[in-house]
Amino acid sequence: MKRYNTLLINHIPANPETLKKQTAIHEAGHAAAIYLGNKQKQLPPVFFQILIQDTPHESFWPCRAGNSSPATLTCFAKVEGGRLIHTLPSSLPEATRRFSSIERQAYQAAFEADIVNFLAGPLAEAKYVATCDDEIFNPRLVNLDALHFYGGTADVALAKEYLDCLTVEAREKERLIAELFMTAYQFISQRSHWRAITALADFILSSGNNVIACEDIIRVLDAQTA
Repeated sequence: MKRYNTLLINHIPANPETLKKQTAIHEAGHAAAIYLGNKQKQLPPVFFQILIQDTPHESFWPCRAGNSSPATLTCFAKVEGGRLIHTLPSSLPEATRRFSSIERQAYQAAFEADIVNFLAGPLAEAKYVATCDDEIFNPRLVNLDALHFYGGTADVALAKEYLDCLTVEAREKERLIAELFMTAYQFISQRSHWRAITALADFILSSGNNVIACEDIIRVLDAQTA
């Protein structure tokens, strides 16, 4: 789950600190969905941590102008781990063919939860930007394609990789991704979840660390949702 974009200079915030906050919100959205969302669905816990790294040099956090061109800004941050499905099968029906009905349902739930967790990051960033700009934030204005403008290119690509495992027609895939998009939207829109996301983003920004440990993430999220 990466927040990685190279953007034209006139499309980035004038204040680099704003972009840092957007990046922190994005990763906090992923982390909150992984921990709180999976727990809400009674899915098994998974290990994850947040890595924040400037490219190509590690000494800057997390954004700076790229050396290759003065007209770009390159940012890199990601959640490491956090996926319930570690290896994607070539076909979901084939992978679950010998499963019991209960096992098949559990696998499908984990499969869909991973997709929701991918989408929660860029959706959180989109909500933050809309809030800062005093604009309306709803799923009609910010759709799946719009997530590319909020660091979601890699996240959307991962979601589509998952969908490619389904041996169903395109219309059914579109229905499922729309449903999971709404689940992610509703998750980050819930007041307690948004409070937890913003608190974790503040922690990321103030920690000064390149690695935010799983136990620290959980501690911050639990404090906001207790």
